[in-house]
Amino acid sequence: MLPFENLSGDSGQEYFADGITDDLTTDLSQWSDCFVIARNTAFTYKGKAVDAKEIGRELGVRYVLEGSVRRVGEAVEVNAQLISTETGAHVWADRFEGQRSNLGQLQFEIVARLANSLGLELVKAEALRTMRERPSNPDAVDFWMRGTAILASNNFNKSASNDAMQLFERALALDPKNEQAMTFLAIVLAVRAESHWSDNSSGDLARAEELLNAAFALQPDDTWVHFTKGYILSIKGQWKAALTEAEMAIADDRNNPRAYGNAGFYKMHLGRSQEGIADIEMALRLDPHSSEAPFWQAHLCYLRAHLAQWEKAIEQCEKALAAKPDDSGSFADLAAAYAWAGHDKEARETAAKLRARDPNHMQTLQTSMDSHDDPTYKAEIARIMEGLRKAGMPEGEQKTN
Repeated sequence: MLPFENLSGDSGQEYFADGITDDLTTDLSQWSDCFVIARNTAFTYKGKAVDAKEIGRELGVRYVLEGSVRRVGEAVEVNAQLISTETGAHVWADRFEGQRSNLGQLQFEIVARLANSLGLELVKAEALRTMRERPSNPDAVDFWMRGTAILASNNFNKSASNDAMQLFERALALDPKNEQAMTFLAIVLAVRAESHWSDNSSGDLARAEELLNAAFALQPDDTWVHFTKGYILSIKGQWKAALTEAEMAIADDRNNPRAYGNAGFYKMHLGRSQEGIADIEMALRLDPHSSEAPFWQAHLCYLRAHLAQWEKAIEQCEKALAAKPDDSGSFADLAAAYAWAGHDKEARETAAKLRARDPNHMQTLQTSMDSHDDPTYKAEIARIMEGLRKAGMPEGEQKTN
């Protein structure tokens, strides 16, 4: 699913075309046997001349859905076409017209006709259910779309989080039962708390949980509700419960790459690193160009180190640092892997880089080990710490009261 082109003649309407793209991607993901590339990877092709056959080779997909959106006032026109990546031929094309106030119905018609062309009755049925559950207030939907566009940007920071939060708040003010605005506002609040962008982290997490409880009452099988709840539980160190929520998010939408990525990371904290590798690899397959991909590469580094697969850890941690060069965890696991694999020179050099960046990393690992009750996780951290000692990493400065 490629980003739909904005033909409105107003660059300020980009968010609207992007929002329709996001919603259609979600609808198509509902079919259990349908592999749908995630938003962030699809959006790397935005504004570019693309070749369907090349995309098929790069992403391993059989079809490309592309189109355009034109919005003039309340009138909306959508053109869509399905292209075979094997032949480059058009399989299906159609044009749709409607009103912004009936956006859910318009999107349902697009997915229903596409589903009919492919024989995907379940997709059509799920799209109809989603259409019925969408918020009825078009202005609330508009604010939600604007907020999600900010949240999905690659340069999401504290200032951007403020803007997104205000937009989701405005959506809820117009439509207090807008489950999507509740959920994504909860995501922003949780990110702000974890990133130390908030003056009241505990209060923000508490409000995020309240929003999710309300969203769950409205839509108990929403993938993003479960994903966000798991994320909040992980911030609180409740790894088993966090994994349960991530797995429920995957059950609700098997094409949710962030749910897979988080599930793999949570499994590491439960002593199940071998299982976690498959989850992270699935996340990268679904969304290889995601803004989250550098984190997933780092998580694969951690998982290989936790499993004492030292040569594989070296390869993966070097890849992770190429994608995320400021990640202390990847430096630590790389230094330990070098040491255990007998690459003493490289181990010392990497430990020196870690020491310059994070001189108290050993204390961070000790705290992480002490705060867990899983014996496998604790043993894996202890082994990594011993590797760091072999590499010449000091224990760090002792904290005093």
